[in-house]
Amino acid sequence: MTRELFWLTWTVALTGLMWVPYIVDRIMVRGMMGSMANPSPKAKAQSAWAQRLYFAHTNAVENLIVFAPLVLILDSMGHSTESTAIACAVYFWSRLAHVFVYTIGAPVLRTLAFTVGFFAQAALVLAVFGKL
Repeated sequence: MTRELFWLTWTVALTGLMWVPYIVDRIMVRGMMGSMANPSPKAKAQSAWAQRLYFAHTNAVENLIVFAPLVLILDSMGHSTESTAIACAVYFWSRLAHVFVYTIGAPVLRTLAFTVGFFAQAALVLAVFGKL
C-alpha cells in the first residue's frame, strides 16, 4: 500500500465514523424512538455541538469526493512521491482538525483547517498534471 492510499484509508475511516457522536446526541436528546423517527421540523433540536458536527461531517463527505479520486488517479498512474505523500497526510490532519474545531465552534480555526485541506488537494491536482 502506498503512503497516499494509507492516508486515504485513514481519511475514509475518519469520515465514516464522524456520524457516531451526533447520533448518540440525537438519542440523548430525542430518546431512542425519537432518534429513529423520520425527520420533522417539530423534532426536538439537537445540541449545538452535534449540529456543528453534522455539518462538519457533511463537509468531510463533500471533500472526500474530491480527495479520493485524486489519490486513486495518482495511484493508477503509479505516481507516488514525497510531496504527494505529504499532501495526503496534511489533508488527513487538516480534516481531523476541521471536524474538531468545527464541533467546538471555532470559526476562524475551522476556516484555516479547511483551507489547508484545500491546498493539499490542489497539490494533488498539480501532481496529476505532472507539475509536482
